[in-house]
Amino acid sequence: MSLLEALRRAGVPRSVDEALALGLRRLDPATPDAVAAAAALASWAVSAGHAAFPVDDPRGLLEQEPDWPEAEAWRRELQASRWVACPPAADVEAPGQAPLVLEHGLLYLRRYREYERRLAAGLRRLGGGTPETDGIAGLAPLFARLFPQAAGGEDRQARAAAVALLHRLVLVTGGPGTGKTTTIARLLVLLAARARLLGRPAPRIALAAPTGRAAERMAESLRRAAQLLAGEGIEEALLEPLAASGSTLHRLLGPVPDSPQFRHHADHPLDVDVVVVDEASMIDLPLMAKLVEAVPEGARLVLLGDPDQLPSVEAGDVLGGILAAAGGGLRLAETDAQALRPLLGPPAAGATEPDRATPFPARHVRLLRGWRQSEALDLAPLAGAVRDGDAAGALALLRGGGLSGVHFHEGLGDPLQARREALLAHWTALAEAAGPAEALALAGRLRLLTVLREGPQGARTLNARIEALLVERLAQRRPRAATDGFFHGRLLLVTENSYRHRLFNGDIGICLEDGDGTLVAWFPGADPASPRAFHPATLPAHESAFAMTVHKAQGSEFDEVWLLLPARPNRVLSRELVYTGLTRARHALHLCADAAILEQALARHARRVTGLAWRLGAP
Repeated sequence: MSLLEALRRAGVPRSVDEALALGLRRLDPATPDAVAAAAALASWAVSAGHAAFPVDDPRGLLEQEPDWPEAEAWRRELQASRWVACPPAADVEAPGQAPLVLEHGLLYLRRYREYERRLAAGLRRLGGGTPETDGIAGLAPLFARLFPQAAGGEDRQARAAAVALLHRLVLVTGGPGTGKTTTIARLLVLLAARARLLGRPAPRIALAAPTGRAAERMAESLRRAAQLLAGEGIEEALLEPLAASGSTLHRLLGPVPDSPQFRHHADHPLDVDVVVVDEASMIDLPLMAKLVEAVPEGARLVLLGDPDQLPSVEAGDVLGGILAAAGGGLRLAETDAQALRPLLGPPAAGATEPDRATPFPARHVRLLRGWRQSEALDLAPLAGAVRDGDAAGALALLRGGGLSGVHFHEGLGDPLQARREALLAHWTALAEAAGPAEALALAGRLRLLTVLREGPQGARTLNARIEALLVERLAQRRPRAATDGFFHGRLLLVTENSYRHRLFNGDIGICLEDGDGTLVAWFPGADPASPRAFHPATLPAHESAFAMTVHKAQGSEFDEVWLLLPARPNRVLSRELVYTGLTRARHALHLCADAAILEQALARHARRVTGLAWRLGAP
């Protein structure tokens, strides 16, 4: 049996993957089976979130594995094929017009190899150059006011802000509540102060995130930070950068209708001095490549993210690859420590490390401070156990009941059955809100999160059940409240970008009747008090949002989260997925899971195949 046939029987290639393989054979009937199968696998790998297919180590990617060819022989066949390019160096564009590229034991679709190459080149460009030491000493008094615990370099927020003053490419990572946004607020104040100190114009700042909700949340956090800093006596002029509105990355780059290209690119860069991007773990390879190319020469790029969350839904684990090359972020480079002595003072013992001999110039600071989501929710111990894959520790914490705000419903597979009235009370309250702004604010109070889209515990099934219950209740009060699948109080989740509507994948809205009894779909606007109205029939692709997959909820937070793990083992389960789901909660977490399923989830990593770390010079 041929490899392609074995893959077909295992249900691996999609029709589009197999079409690529068969197309190559039609163009050249002499194409070996191993090459055709490899082409199908390279295409499939992208659909599964990988940047490439690992020819040297294919085991572990497929649930039902065929008998793989011997790696060396397979590689030789690929190298000899007219369909496979083998570039002479990692930073060289692949020669010829071959649709596949073999490099470092990875087989790429040509386009994705080029995205990776361009991204690596762009990151090196942004991070190159000498550190910006101008004005550092003059900022010392303001820095001490913003970071009173900075002396000795043990305050990691202070360290991150100081490093970002020196370098143009900086990564600040940490879990929820570790102070990433607080750090950025103070950094923006310092950048404004330095510009004034040096007689330069105020920096032009762009705030962005992969989803509209994440961008909005970052902007809200910065506005709250501005209010706190104003109360501490920071002058108003220095707080102006914190008033910048957040944008999705797509909006920032400027979409071109009916095209994968953007208005801003290497030849037409963004007109900004500083780009701050939150939720960087969610950014896929093509989008990150396009973003980095659009950042102008001399500008500063700051990436914020949590490396323990799920990687992007689309191809690549970009943040993971960059961090692998940038280092652990636990110590200061010795040259940075010396340059930052006016701000951080002499470094504490063990706080520095020799400058890394790596071609990749980014700086990474990881925030480690213990955190609580709120006074009502003590999530840190559980999040730590999940992050470390410590199933025994996680179960002990859950069963012990000692974590405030954390509720473990062991073996509960159907919260709609066991807690129906409590859950429905929240959703019916949305329909009774005084107006769309209030309804949208209430919508963030509770969410059911699940792992799967389909099946009894899938988001689609849960939403259908919730809709039926709500429509039944509404019919008693509003006989005409439902039409064509829309009803008064229905939560909506946009599932594709619509540049015409300025609605993007992940945006959440709500259907409400207007004064005339007409159903209108409301979505947040630039001003939270003034939502935007749409006729439901004109909306882009969407679904209900009472229940969401963990992937769709990434970048959002909710006051109360019900996290439902499947009743049976599933390959999508991982510690990253569980961690991402439980850290969406602000005040209360309800985890519904069987102990054996939780153990299996924490034993598995969300593995992504990518060559970015190697391309950036990771050891």
